[in-house]
Amino acid sequence: MPPDALVLGFDTSAAHCAAALLRGDRILAARAEAMGRGQAERLMPMLEEMLAGAGAGWRDLAAIGVGTGPGNFTGVRISVAAARGLAVALAIPAIGISGFEAGAALAREGGAATGPVWVAAPAPQGMVHLWRSADARAEIATTGATAPLLRAENDPGPLDAALIRLDQTDPRDLAVAIARIAALRRGRALPRP
Repeated sequence: MPPDALVLGFDTSAAHCAAALLRGDRILAARAEAMGRGQAERLMPMLEEMLAGAGAGWRDLAAIGVGTGPGNFTGVRISVAAARGLAVALAIPAIGISGFEAGAALAREGGAATGPVWVAAPAPQGMVHLWRSADARAEIATTGATAPLLRAENDPGPLDAALIRLDQTDPRDLAVAIARIAALRRGRALPRP
C-alpha cells in the first residue's frame, strides 16, 4: 500500500459509533460517540465529518476496515452494510476485522504484549466470548458443574499471556486498530465482510 493511502475504519458493534481515518501510519482522526441507539443515523454523518476535517472525500479512500463483532447484531449489520455499500460504490475493498483481532493488535501495540493474547468480550446471559491468538498454547477445560477454566497446555502454572477486555477498550482505539489491520490486508484476496 502506498505510504499515503487513506484508510477508514469503523465499528458499531457495541453501544457506540466509532471511526478512525489513517493516512499511512498517521492517525488523521479518531472519534467515538456512546449511544445505545441511533448508530444507523449517526455513522455516515460522522464519517463525512471526519473526511471533511482531513480535507478528503470519499473518492480519496483506498480501503475500508469494518468491525464484524462480536457484539450487537443490529450494530454489526449497520457497519457491515455501510462498508459494503461504500466499497461497491467506490470500487475499493471493504475488509472485515473482528473485535478480537483488533483487541489483540491493541495488546501488542508498542510491545505491551510480546506473547500470546486472549481477548474477552461480554456475551448475553452473563456469558463471555473468549478468543486466543494462534500462539496462545492453552485450552478451555470444564470439570463437572464448575465454570470453565483456562488451563495452559501441559503446564499447571499461570497463563503466560495478555488479556484484553473489549468492554474496557476505548472504541476510538478499536477503530484505529481496525483501520490499521485493513491497511495491512489491502490488496490481498479476502472474502467480503
